[in-house]
Amino acid sequence: MLFSLLLLAVGVTLLFFAGDIFVKGAVGLAENLGISPLIIGLTVVAFGTSAPELFTSVQAALSGAPGLAVGNVVGSNIANVLLVLGVPALIYPVISNEKGLRRNLVAMLGTTAVFMWMLAGGVITRLEGAALFAGLCAFIAWQIYDARSSGAPENHDFHDDIGEAPHDRKRVIIYLVAGVVGLPIAAQLTVAGAVRIAESFGVSDAAIGLTIVAIGTSLPELATSVAAAIKRQSTMALGNIVGSNIFNIACIMGLTALITPVAVDPRIISVDMWVMLGASLALALLGFLRLPAGKAVGGAMLAAFAGYIATVF
Repeated sequence: MLFSLLLLAVGVTLLFFAGDIFVKGAVGLAENLGISPLIIGLTVVAFGTSAPELFTSVQAALSGAPGLAVGNVVGSNIANVLLVLGVPALIYPVISNEKGLRRNLVAMLGTTAVFMWMLAGGVITRLEGAALFAGLCAFIAWQIYDARSSGAPENHDFHDDIGEAPHDRKRVIIYLVAGVVGLPIAAQLTVAGAVRIAESFGVSDAAIGLTIVAIGTSLPELATSVAAAIKRQSTMALGNIVGSNIFNIACIMGLTALITPVAVDPRIISVDMWVMLGASLALALLGFLRLPAGKAVGGAMLAAFAGYIATVF
């Protein structure tokens, strides 16, 4: 059991560092190629920050643990709202006043509804995976078009989220290679540890994906949100969570299902996808009504998350 926990801890930690290095290398390459910062922020950074979850889900599906793959996505979307928004709300009120937030909330709810319909079928097929990923590409193209047509600055600053990227060609290559090599190794360790823990507790791999793995892969977003709340700069938190939830479904589940069809654990269909919907609706309510998420909301979200985790086990 101790070895399994160590495997999982090392895997999640390596996912964090390998993912961070990979994003910085990809951004450095994009900047060297003269790609607009606006495009980099909407594509390279968005895809790169989803790399840890993507590698974990693909590895889980290929390793015969499909419940872990689906649980990672569903659990991450629940954790993004109840945990990643709940904790910073206790520190400083999160205000939902980003431009275009309501439109993106509609996209998130639509993506969630389509995903739930696919989950209810019991298997997410390659065709459904292709549809999810195609929807993501259309959403990004729309975002780029809208940003440019509305006169959004091309010097969009995304470095607050990722830090400084390397520009020297050798460093860029080293970062990219380290990320590409480190991510699959980290995913293997994470999946191996998670499956061993599931066997030790006598629970399904879906339960571990919904909880331990989902929380572990959401830690970077949580750290970013808490840091922003401490600096009293938490106005972007809602928008980041909405974008992350769309990417989790359309990118991670879409690409995973494209590689191999993914079977869905019955518990996810009967319980967890409805919790995901409830969390998404709570987020939409805050966004549409422009309600600030303060200590009361944050406390309620964390209590709901603790209760949900208890039901999984």
